[in-house]
Amino acid sequence: MREDAFSSYNPVINFVFYIGALVFGMVFVHPAFLLCSVTAAMAYYITVSGRKAFRMMAGLIPVFLVISLVNPLLNVSGATVLFTVFGRPYTLEALYYGMSTGGMFVGIILWFASYSAVMTSDKFMYIFGRLAPSVSLVLTMILRLIPAFGQKAKQIAGARRAIGKYGGTAPVKERISDGITIISTLTGWALEGGIVTGDSMRSRGYGCGRRTSFSVYSIGKKDIVLLGIMLLLTAFVIFCGINGAAKASFTPELYIAGREMKLFVPAVAAYFILLITPTVLNIAEEIKWRILRSGI
Repeated sequence: MREDAFSSYNPVINFVFYIGALVFGMVFVHPAFLLCSVTAAMAYYITVSGRKAFRMMAGLIPVFLVISLVNPLLNVSGATVLFTVFGRPYTLEALYYGMSTGGMFVGIILWFASYSAVMTSDKFMYIFGRLAPSVSLVLTMILRLIPAFGQKAKQIAGARRAIGKYGGTAPVKERISDGITIISTLTGWALEGGIVTGDSMRSRGYGCGRRTSFSVYSIGKKDIVLLGIMLLLTAFVIFCGINGAAKASFTPELYIAGREMKLFVPAVAAYFILLITPTVLNIAEEIKWRILRSGI
């Protein structure tokens, strides 16, 4: 895939979409809605990250299985007992609830994975810079520091490996000591970087006088159209959810809303269309690019 088409929209559009995807992903426990969330999150993450996405998704499979299978060991509620473990009932309803929780967890992780690629620090500053400039600056620096920490840790480990002090195959005690040394070095690097950044900001006059801001982002017609479509779909999904289209309970008895609810199918369709929108935009942009390139 080429550059993410959905990222080219105004940051407000991106942020509103992710707020909806994450909130709905944590509220809806209905299997159909969870399936829509996980499927759309996987599809979008693949278009954003390419082959890298498959490695992460493969790693989430055992996480899903662990959450699904362990939940009945902790939650004994349910009417259908499959077997007993250490005298505690292992129920089908608790297993279904564990699968629902596991699906919710996987979906949220996948949405956050693509969020980190789409919502960059400059977009975050564009949205909240004028409302809360100090808070936005601190959050932006924290979010930037997290990947920087990982990169710096790899550099330190590589330098120690080059001088023969890498504890990868050493005894446990030496590996612990090596890890403590890396953390200590990272801490010193972070503190020094904070002091340098503070001095640099002070020398440039940060905090003196009224703060101004510059942004390369603007709201165009395509942004307004997409935002309107997303808000309409969101409002419809909320309306259907309030009226029981997404109702699901697992304990003590299993109940999952289905086709007996008139709004169920339209609600699932609207929810899936809402979540798959970024992927569709990316695929459409890729098809358009291939057509244009073939005509050269």
